Amino acid sequence: MPGVCVIVAYRPKPGKEDGLLELVRSRVPTLRQEGLVSDRAPTIMRAGDGTIIEVSEWKSREAIDAA
Repeated sequence: MPGVCVIVAYRPKPGKEDGLLELVRSRVPTLRQEGLVSDRAPTIMRAGDGTIIEVSEWKSREAIDAA
C-alpha cells in the first residue's frame, strides 16, 4: 500500500527559529520508532520568510489519525 505524502509549513515565532527547526528534525525519527511513517527521509526546507517546510511520508491515513 502506498504511503501518504504530507507537506507541512511551520511559522516560527521571533527568536524561536532554531528551537523549532530542532523539533521538526526530531519529529520524523520519533514517529518512525512508533511505526507511523515510512523509511523515506523527510525533506526539510526554510523559505525566504523563515517558514520551515517539511515533506514526509506517513504509512497510511490511519497512522496519521493514530498520531
